[in-house]
Amino acid sequence: MWKQLWERRPGAVAGTAIGIFLGVIYLFFGFWDMLIFAFIAFLGYYFGAKTDRKEPLFPFEDTKDWLSDRWKMFR
Repeated sequence: MWKQLWERRPGAVAGTAIGIFLGVIYLFFGFWDMLIFAFIAFLGYYFGAKTDRKEPLFPFEDTKDWLSDRWKMFR
């Protein structure tokens, strides 16, 4: 099962594993443990899934276009 999952979605698996690892480190040292742990694990999954879909981690072009459209009304 794990090998098949790794072959299909390596970015999501790696991202989730890294997120869980960082979350465990935070649980050992931190405050509001479960909330932050869940957030870190989710971020790991999110960025890993974007990697699997071959999407950029941050859509610079879309953001640039959106900001330039918003600022046109002030010119």
